[in-house]
Amino acid sequence: MRDVEVEEIIVNFSKKHDIKRRRISPQEIIERCLYSLINEGFKALEEGIAAKDEDIDIIWIYGYGWPRHMGGPMYYAKNMVGLPKVYERICHYHSIYKNSKHWIPSTLLKQMALSQSASKL
Repeated sequence: MRDVEVEEIIVNFSKKHDIKRRRISPQEIIERCLYSLINEGFKALEEGIAAKDEDIDIIWIYGYGWPRHMGGPMYYAKNMVGLPKVYERICHYHSIYKNSKHWIPSTLLKQMALSQSASKL
């Protein structure tokens, strides 16, 4: 159900901030929601906030209701999507949204993605 008032607010904000409106694919929505979360998970590992990627997954599964059959965001990145793909897309969004800190690729993610790519050669 469309809300004309909300739509008007969005259109006015977009014009004011020179934001070009466009259709966003379901895949882009998934990537922009999940890949930034995964990137932050790798940063938490780098900084010692989390000891293991499984710790992050457990928090997401039991604390935030991540679907257990998907194994948590870190498992999803490693085993369902692949770290090289996640890293490539994070770099893509970083090139578009240079001022967004959550799109600065994690060094650990980069290392692991490159290692995973090399092992498939």
